[in-house]
Amino acid sequence: MILPNNFEQKIGFAQLRDMLDSMCLSALGRQFVAKMTFQTKHDQLEKLLLQTDEFRGLLHSGADFPSQHYHDVNPQLVRASLPGAYLDVAAFFAVKMSLRTIRQALTFFSQAEEEMYPTLRLLGIGVQVDRNLLAALDRVVDDEGAVRDNASPLLSQIRQELIARQVQLRKQIAGILRHAKNEGWIPGDAEPTIRGGRLVLPIIAEHKRRVKGLIHDESASGQTVYIEPEAVFELNNDIKDLENAYQRELIRILTALTDQLRPHIPDLRKAYQYLGLLDFIRAKARLALALEATLPTLSARPLARWKQVRHPLLYLTFQKHAKDDPRQVVPLDVELNYEQRILLISGPNAGGKSVAMKTVGLVQYMLQCGLLIPAGENSEAGMFDDIFLDIGDEQSLENDLSTYSSHLLSMKQFVTLANKRSLVLIDEFGTGTEPSLGGAIAEAILEQLNRARSFGVVTTHYTNLKNYAERTPGIVNGAMRYDPEQLQPLYRLEVGKPGSSFAIEIARKIGLPKQIVERATQLVGKDKIRYDRLLEGLEKEKTDLEARTAEAAKQERRLKKAAQEYQDLKKYLDDTTLDVLRDAKQKAKALLKDTNQQIEATIQEIRLGQADKERTKEARGKLDTFVREKLQIEPPKPKGTRELAEAGSLKTGDKVALIGQEGYGELMSVKGKTAEVSFGGMKTIVKVNQLEKLTRTEIREREKEAARKAPAQYSGFDTTGKMSNFNPTLDLRGERAEDALNKIMAYVDDAVMLGVPEIKFLHGRGNGVLRQVVRDYLHRTRQVASVADEHADRGGDGATVAVLK
Repeated sequence: MILPNNFEQKIGFAQLRDMLDSMCLSALGRQFVAKMTFQTKHDQLEKLLLQTDEFRGLLHSGADFPSQHYHDVNPQLVRASLPGAYLDVAAFFAVKMSLRTIRQALTFFSQAEEEMYPTLRLLGIGVQVDRNLLAALDRVVDDEGAVRDNASPLLSQIRQELIARQVQLRKQIAGILRHAKNEGWIPGDAEPTIRGGRLVLPIIAEHKRRVKGLIHDESASGQTVYIEPEAVFELNNDIKDLENAYQRELIRILTALTDQLRPHIPDLRKAYQYLGLLDFIRAKARLALALEATLPTLSARPLARWKQVRHPLLYLTFQKHAKDDPRQVVPLDVELNYEQRILLISGPNAGGKSVAMKTVGLVQYMLQCGLLIPAGENSEAGMFDDIFLDIGDEQSLENDLSTYSSHLLSMKQFVTLANKRSLVLIDEFGTGTEPSLGGAIAEAILEQLNRARSFGVVTTHYTNLKNYAERTPGIVNGAMRYDPEQLQPLYRLEVGKPGSSFAIEIARKIGLPKQIVERATQLVGKDKIRYDRLLEGLEKEKTDLEARTAEAAKQERRLKKAAQEYQDLKKYLDDTTLDVLRDAKQKAKALLKDTNQQIEATIQEIRLGQADKERTKEARGKLDTFVREKLQIEPPKPKGTRELAEAGSLKTGDKVALIGQEGYGELMSVKGKTAEVSFGGMKTIVKVNQLEKLTRTEIREREKEAARKAPAQYSGFDTTGKMSNFNPTLDLRGERAEDALNKIMAYVDDAVMLGVPEIKFLHGRGNGVLRQVVRDYLHRTRQVASVADEHADRGGDGATVAVLK
């Protein structure tokens, strides 16, 4: 039961119903909005809420769900049910497009994943759209609402003949028009027009006798007459006959189509009920998105455990004017359960008591009408059989008695009808009469409602009701928070303590004369002042504590954030250390490889230059540049100064080495700051300060190091040993291209240095990669005279023979 009868207007639900009505796409959905009622059956309400929540998710996802052609064709179906009647083209167009929408909706849910829209999918069970009927409609009416020319062979023939006649008529009338204009019978800008369904010419009235034909009409001024020329009588008659024939054939087609539709009317009524229900649910989902509403956990028993609930109308109002008004709706945490069934809210005027009470009533009514509620996640909601409302909005100084009488009449109904499944909402409880008597009656009524184990939200200023709630199980005090220093409402609900009206403080702030405020303080009594000051002190302490708690929480969040950042950084360093080391090793390996190749290239260039002074100097300059750029180190400082300082310790026959190089040679002669040194039989001129003298121990160490390294590296340039160990054939089979290239370069260098006339490379056939590597390098080497395949008997193209210069 809902009391009073104008409950929806008083609580504000009528505005939400109007919003829903405007969000519907058709009259089909608006019919459901008008029939939306308060639900008391748990299963039915849960189904309605799930439907809305699923459609809200559908809209939020941006899925391509049909949103056009939600036509209400029920009046047309009533007409079509009459034998002999037929529907016009516009009606068939509406039927066709709306049936297509219904079919698209059914297809959407059937093709969606099974767990996505289970409740909405159930709505389509038993709904049928006959394909043959839809095809028949499409054959007659196109998607623009016009009749197709090929709706029937006869219609197509008539249409073609009609067009031909109209073209012929316009040609003839155009010729007559030109002649009449030349004669001055018609104004220069005049054109043929239609009168009585026939094409006529506008003739100046004074020349009407000059044109033979039938006068159909004249202008309001009488200066122009509209004449159908005699020459086009027959054509106009033919066109009229064809139009009549076209209309008769069209009516025959529409009648046959209506006869085909008539047996499907029962199924169509069900299909259009489904379409209207979809429109209605869609409107509810759109409202939920606008309110940022959610689906609470629904219980069959009376319960309200709402987190961050907002008044729907206030929320929409503030959202609409967000640019001009930065205020936001302050959400409330509301809980009504069997331990605290009645919430008694007190506090100053304009502090939000009535809004809080209306929020509870409106949100609960919304919920039990199948609408999602503007509450936070994890909210819980129950169901009530009754909602009783008494709001003092209609109070006035002129009719206090009648107002209080109406309140008492409402209280009589409440205490008579309320039970453990009722929700009672009372605003300004006990007002309208002498305060002590009104407070006493209100306390007695509150006691009776509590005895009936009813649920409710009550707003009041009466101290006796606050005291009663404090000592009575089942009733809990609540206060609308207020800033006692600024004397401004905070609009936040705090459950567990009563609120002060701050009447004396507000009177003092607004500037009421001091003597009046002091006299009011004396009249109200010390106990009342002490009570209000105690509440005021508690409010200040509460505000201070909240500020300190907020600051502590802020500092705690900062510490947690810093600790988390430290942990994340440590984890990142631990995770990346190995990667950095691995990357550094790879780079070092690559750099070492590049360095070795550069040194080998320098040695080769020195060899090819046959110890030419300029080329040697250039090669060494390139090596020094490479060391500085790639290794980012300066070449070692020469020790020549130390050697020279030892009074010509260098003499012919000494074993010397270039500073920073591994090989060594024999000093042939010294001339001033230059020396002639033989490296493996190859003489070269170097600066003395680039040489260092080797001891026997150093010579042995270098020889051991040379023996340990690959054959391509030379430490002593032992020409005799090299010649005795040199093999004129290099076997590269099975080698990787990169390794093979290094061996080829070193092998060719040795062959050139030892003066070998011809060398051979065994690379096999395979995929030809090794052969290509060998020949590319040989063709680039100037010391190679020719390159050719080996003789067919000795390997053919599986080996390459190179003749050296």
